[in-house]
This record gives sequence, structure tokens and C-alpha cells, in this order.
Amino acid sequence: MGMGNAPILILREGTKRDKGKDAQYNNITAARAIADAVRSSLGPRGMDKMLVDSMGDVVITNDGVTILKEMDVQHPAAKMLVEVAKTQDAEVGDGTTTSVILAGEFLKKATDMIDANVHPTIITAGYRLANQKAQEVLKKVSTKVSINDDKLLKQIAANAMISKQVGGSKEFFADMVVDAVKTIIDKDAKGNYTADLKNIQTVKKAGASMDESQLVKGIIIDKEPVSPAMPKKVSNAKIAVVDAAFEVKKTEIEAKIQITDPSQLSAFLQEEENMLKNMVAQVKKAGANVLFCQKGIDDLAQHFFAKEGIYACRRVKKSDMERLARSTGASICNKIMELSKEDLGFAESIELKVIENEEMTFVTGCKEPKTVSILVRGGTTHVADEVERSLVDAWSVVKVSIEDGMIVTGGGSTAMEIAMQLRDYAASVGGREQIAIEAFASAMEIISTTLAENAGLDPIDINIQMRKAHKEGKVNAGLNPFTGKIEDMRKLNVIEPLRIGKQAINSATDAAVMILRIDDVIASRGSSTPEFNPDMSSVDDD
Repeated sequence: MGMGNAPILILREGTKRDKGKDAQYNNITAARAIADAVRSSLGPRGMDKMLVDSMGDVVITNDGVTILKEMDVQHPAAKMLVEVAKTQDAEVGDGTTTSVILAGEFLKKATDMIDANVHPTIITAGYRLANQKAQEVLKKVSTKVSINDDKLLKQIAANAMISKQVGGSKEFFADMVVDAVKTIIDKDAKGNYTADLKNIQTVKKAGASMDESQLVKGIIIDKEPVSPAMPKKVSNAKIAVVDAAFEVKKTEIEAKIQITDPSQLSAFLQEEENMLKNMVAQVKKAGANVLFCQKGIDDLAQHFFAKEGIYACRRVKKSDMERLARSTGASICNKIMELSKEDLGFAESIELKVIENEEMTFVTGCKEPKTVSILVRGGTTHVADEVERSLVDAWSVVKVSIEDGMIVTGGGSTAMEIAMQLRDYAASVGGREQIAIEAFASAMEIISTTLAENAGLDPIDINIQMRKAHKEGKVNAGLNPFTGKIEDMRKLNVIEPLRIGKQAINSATDAAVMILRIDDVIASRGSSTPEFNPDMSSVDDD
């Protein structure tokens, strides 16, 4: 029986579908546009971006992941590159721009191969082989770094900040960062170093030069004593950290109290007062002269604390309570009447300081400070925000350098060495995968190309000079953007943790492979269309 010419509808009306090369080109173009959005921010000569959200809030930064997080990206393939940056930031803390640029370049090279009718599965197979070889080369060219090599660690921190707004004060901040990370570092059961960066606290205050930022070996609590009658400074502080309210508890069930005699009311109020007085007496009996409470402190209890000369703060954040316990050696007490001398922590000084008209409590002089605080200053709020982002990048790279104990050179030198060795490797692989490996090698040169472009240099000349140097066995030859010359990056101390390159190449390859394997995009009605608007693109086809 004939079916006639009636159309068969499988998908809901209004569904948009792109197939084959159209889908691939659409995805690749969108992803490359994301890479080009952050490309000009790479390196010490990189520029900043101003991002304005729907509420009018402004962010000025050249931090790759911050730029991409603030951009309202709609295209699904473009979102994959944003995920690359987020993963890089979570794993290493730096190298986000590098990872996105690499992913974009892998896709650009893949476009040429798709045009030449090389099947995407061949390209992805070649890219995976190239990634494995690149990881081997990375490991081969890396060198060791010790936790005791302060000079090298400070250089790693400074290099992470050189392209940021704090670049002019990078030595000052590098000292601070290395000191902070080494304070919070721990050893696990196997003897490996580990650091939890949650133990570094930042407190931002605008209104002063960034050079007035300071490291506090202890904690800054953004709370003041609950009563002005309390002391402003306590030396040899014995600290109680309590997660319970200094208030008269309400009954859990609904209850009414009937008072028929004025003397009963007086006795009732007296009993409430006695309960609060007993709570304060328990703190005094334990030997504490400082109290940090996560919950409330009744007005009457405040009066009793002030009479006893105890420095008391209330409504302290849970994260600050945990830092206090870790740094001072205190135990967080949940039952006031069970507080004892053994639960107390110790600090040499508890002091109330006024920073930009805001009172804050500084806890310093802990015996074994396992948490540190950095008071971040800046001329404006935007500057303070960017200083904080720079410091986060810096202590992240110092942390992974200590944990892994391995570093590589920057300035595009490692990427160029990978490219050179991949070209030799491609010839040994043979087959069509060889084309993909050579394309991967060429894509690795985007790092030196971008560094040269951002420094106002000719990228073709720079790449030719770098290839020549690496051919001569100069593994650490990279671009010095300030002189425009190819120099030994190891001698210039342009170094970074091995994990930055390792993670960047891995995640960029995975994202590129995932996008290349898509040959059909089905967008249901009502979902954001995956169609890419070329007016938003600044793709450079040179």
C-alpha cells in the first residue's frame, strides 16, 4: 500500500536540527569565538576586559575563568569551553586562558582537515595519540622543585601575577603568598605534601594602596566585641569557641506560664538572670578570657561578660569558627555547661582594629597557625577584587608546585618543544592519524603566537626563531615579551608548575574531541538556539 507524499514528522514542530558538516562548523565557530574572546589577555603584555552584568555591576580583569564566568554564554559548544576554563581553575588555579586558547586552536586546525574530507574519528584518534605524547614530553622536560626552595617558589608566584594588575608589586605579594602556603601545608600518611587553600582567608578593604595589604598569621574576624565595655586588646588569650546561644532557651513545645503574684514575676526574671549568669560563670570557670560564639548572646549575658572582662564576639561565621579551632587548638563546644579548660585554644594577642571605619578582631600569635589571613587593600573595590583574584592564582600555583614537586619553563618554550617532538613522532605513526598529530603540533604553537601578538611582535618571525633554537637543542628557549628576543626561560626564572600544562592540554584535547564528534545538533522548541551569531565573533583566520 503506497504511503503517498505525506511528510513523516518524528520531532516536535519547531525543533531545529543541524546535521553533518553544518553542525560541526557551527559548533567549532562558536567555540573558537570564545577562545578569541580571551586570547588578548594572555601573557605579561595581555590586556584587561571590562565585563558589565545585567545589574550594571562591573568586573575588570584579565583572568580567563573570571571573564568566561561573567560572559552570558548561550551556545552549547561554547559552554564546553567555559567548562574547560572552570576545570582548569578548580584543578590548578591558573592557566585558564591557555587551556581555552589551545582548545580553540585544536578546533581551528580540525576545520581544515574536515574540509579535506578527513573523518572526525580519524582526527580525534590522532589528537588523543598526540595528547599522550605531549604528556610524555612535558614530564621529560620538567625539573624538580623543593618546598625549601623559597627563591624558586616566589618566582613561580610572581610569574602567575606578572600579567595582572598587581604586576608592579609582584615581589611584595610573592613573599606573602609563599609564606601563607608554607604556613598551611601539611603532610599526609605517605609523607606527601598537601595544602587546603580554604585555610587561607582573604578580607578585602578598599581605600588604601595595594602595597598596604598584609599577611596575618592567624585569623581576621569581621566582628567586634558585643559590648563597648569589653577590653579592646587581650594578651595571652585563652579562647573558648562555642556553637551555642547565651540566651534563655524557649521550650520546644508550646507552653504558657501563668503568674498570679508579683513576687512570682520577680522570681521568674531572677531565674532567667541566674541561668545567664551561670553560663557566663562556666566560661570564666574554664579559664577563658575570650569567647567566639556562633550564635546569639543575650543583652544581660553581654553585661556579665563585660563585668568579667571577657572579650566576646557573637554571630561568628561557621567557616571562621573552624579556622579558629584549627589555628588556636580550641575545640568547638556545643554545650556551654560542659565547657572545660581542655576545650580552650591559645593566641598571644586578640586585638580590635578599625579598618576603613569597620571594626575587626585580629587573632594573632597562635602556637601552630594552620590558617592565615590576608588583608587585601586597593584604591577602589574593583582593584581590591582583582588583587584578590591575582593572589588566588598565585597561591594555587605555589600549592601545586609543592605538592607535585615539578616545574616547567614558560614563555611558550614548553609548548614549542612539544610541537617539535610531536612532528617527529607523527612521521613514526603513519596513516591518516599522522595528519591530525601534525595539526595538533601546529596548534601548540598558538601559545608563542599569541604571546608575540600581545607584545606587538611579528608571530611568524618569533615562531621561526623559536623553532631554530629548539632544533639546536635549546629546550628552554622561549619569548621574552619585554625584549622581543628568544631567551633561556630557565635563566630568566620564567617557570610554572608542571600541572598547569598537563591539565591545560588534557582538558583542551578532551573538549576539542567531544565537539568534533558531534555531527547532529537537535534543539527542541523553547530551548536556547545553538545557532551562532557571527556578529559576536572575532575569529582570526590568519
